[in-house]
Amino acid sequence: MESIQTVLVTGGSGFIGSHLVCALLTARPQWRVLNLDVLDYCCSPRSLISVQHMDNYCFIQGDVCDQRLVSHLFNTEDIDVVFHLAAMTHVETSYLCPSLFQRVNVEGTRVVLAAARGAGHALRRFVYVSTDEVYGGGGLQVFDEDSPLRPSNPYSATKAAAECLVQSYWDEYKFPVIVTRSNNVYGPRQYPEKVIPRFVSLLQANKKCTIQGSSPKSRHFLYVDDVIEAFLLVLAQGVVGGVYNMGVGHEVPILQLARELVTMIQDVPETQLSDWLDFVPDRPRLELRYPISSEKLRGLGWRPRVPWTEGLRRTVEWYKSNPDFWPGESEDRGNGTGIITSDS
Repeated sequence: MESIQTVLVTGGSGFIGSHLVCALLTARPQWRVLNLDVLDYCCSPRSLISVQHMDNYCFIQGDVCDQRLVSHLFNTEDIDVVFHLAAMTHVETSYLCPSLFQRVNVEGTRVVLAAARGAGHALRRFVYVSTDEVYGGGGLQVFDEDSPLRPSNPYSATKAAAECLVQSYWDEYKFPVIVTRSNNVYGPRQYPEKVIPRFVSLLQANKKCTIQGSSPKSRHFLYVDDVIEAFLLVLAQGVVGGVYNMGVGHEVPILQLARELVTMIQDVPETQLSDWLDFVPDRPRLELRYPISSEKLRGLGWRPRVPWTEGLRRTVEWYKSNPDFWPGESEDRGNGTGIITSDS
């Protein structure tokens, strides 16, 4: 992929997107990186302060659903690669505002695909960033890339629908698409509506961790640096038309996560851990686990490098050092109504 000159990252000011933009500019200084983002509530310009003055970085504030803007970008910028991360991602909000998720996650993907295909400059790769939630809940089953998609909430349904659009461009036009599906991503700069930064921000404000329901929910957490490495590897070696799971084998019960964070932040004895837990009602449907197999990606040489304990420590230390990065966000979020984020 040495002939690449210009990369577009949609949603590049969000959590995962900002880490990807910084990594691209650092690892590939000869490339020009464009960031298209509407700067919604969970995106911060501060996430990219270290690169905002670089000559090969360009920020465009705009909506992926703006067909005129997106077409103009592709017709004037000679874009070689797209990482399409722009999406609404908060599951609770998807029950409240499903039409917004439909608009951004599905229609936004259609707009970007159509503009990319219609441009005079041939695209080298279109990497669509999806989620393990498109498989639905796992029980004892472990999902690989050939498992059927059974999304169980409005958010995952729109991500699965967008995947179908992406796949149709490969089937119909042999457009060079690649789909990635990752576990829950965590790390520095994540907005506090996701479980780890939400618990951290609550505990820093001397409030209890709010745990949905009483069923034994668990998640596989993947540190953001490992996701970025996977993106770069898929770009370099991934097969067009293919799907790649990005996951870890270590599964963390949400109750265990809360207890670990209470211990790290509040430093209380084990006998007092339960005093920092508050059980709240479940959302309409909450899958217990999303286990996926990443053997296909591991076949390309990828391995998660950041162990759970180390990743969690790094994350907590970052939030301790940056208490005002997300000012006023110590409450348990679930009613955000923003348009574009970049978190999977």
